[in-house]
Amino acid sequence: MVISKKPLHFIAALLVAFMPLVSSANPTSDSTSVEVQTVAKTDETSHEKVEKTPEEERAEFIQHHLLDSHDFHIFSYGKESGHEKHVGFPLPVILWEDGLHFFMSSEFHHGEAVVESNGKYFAINHHNGMIYNTDANGTFNVDEKDHTTNTKPLDLSITKNIVMILVVALLMFLMFRNLGKSYGKNGGIATGAGRFFEPIILYVRDEIAIPNIGEKHYKKYMSYLLTVFFFIWFLNMFGLTPLGVNVTGNIAITAALAIITYLITTFSANKNYWGHIFWMPGVPWPMKIILAPIELLGTLIKPFSLTIRLYANMVAGHIVLMSIIAMMYTFNNVAGSGFSFALAFVLSILEILVAGLQAYIFTMLTALYFGSANEEHHHDEDAHH
Repeated sequence: MVISKKPLHFIAALLVAFMPLVSSANPTSDSTSVEVQTVAKTDETSHEKVEKTPEEERAEFIQHHLLDSHDFHIFSYGKESGHEKHVGFPLPVILWEDGLHFFMSSEFHHGEAVVESNGKYFAINHHNGMIYNTDANGTFNVDEKDHTTNTKPLDLSITKNIVMILVVALLMFLMFRNLGKSYGKNGGIATGAGRFFEPIILYVRDEIAIPNIGEKHYKKYMSYLLTVFFFIWFLNMFGLTPLGVNVTGNIAITAALAIITYLITTFSANKNYWGHIFWMPGVPWPMKIILAPIELLGTLIKPFSLTIRLYANMVAGHIVLMSIIAMMYTFNNVAGSGFSFALAFVLSILEILVAGLQAYIFTMLTALYFGSANEEHHHDEDAHH
């Protein structure tokens, strides 16, 4: 076996499996840095302060781990001494509220401060990580259901998710550019990391693109299929590292990918595709009138299913993993904590498999949609007319 001959491979595999456990142990910048938050009821003028229990802090940590952040937090220390320090770096905050507001997220002091910019006051709400318009005291008005009623500026900030998207995009560009150059220099033979990725590229071509799209049309879609496969896979893997990012667990990201797939399918479809939707061959004309809106609705359901499938699977995996890790602190004994650790370790390995599986499923379904958009006209259908 490869592992027995090269123990470093086995050690690396263990490190990868332990990564989700480490990342889930690091609090986000907005999760537990503030134990007291000022809240004002819409019909009250007094402020009330709420201190969080350990259980509430753990629940809030799980919630905020799934949310985006305006700064890139790596880890914290010194909380036990009362002087908590955060290690990370700030990101640009770009807001539009009666004009452009630009400043660094460090001015929020990890959510503890209110930022004044051109006469406007902004603060981060710790319940959802979003920036709201406030007063100089950072007051958040809430309704009877504890929903924040403050208005929000147009937020165009460079958040943690956007940084990871740019990092993955740059990584893919450099990696595949070097892979392409190695083909030219070595007579069509990949070198370096390209030896690992070349079989995956061939698998996407031979097992996903060609069977579902066809030999005639698959080449024009290969660049997108490869991009979306590695983009989702890399982001999923980064979500299991101590960086604590959850890009594919953001429904806006998965929706954007699904919309791009829908647009490519729509604008590259041939006349036979639209003919099957609006005037299905081989069906009596009264039924065609009934089926046309149903078929058109089906084209809109496809991107919705792509969005929810990727989003729900990644969010569910993170929630289950972090909930099991939180059980270690809840049990507070060797037996319970040990069992939770073992279960979390096994689930971490499963999450690594799910990271690649979700990329495969999204790419496979995308190829199916492209294939249906390029399906050739069958002559046997003319026999029904």
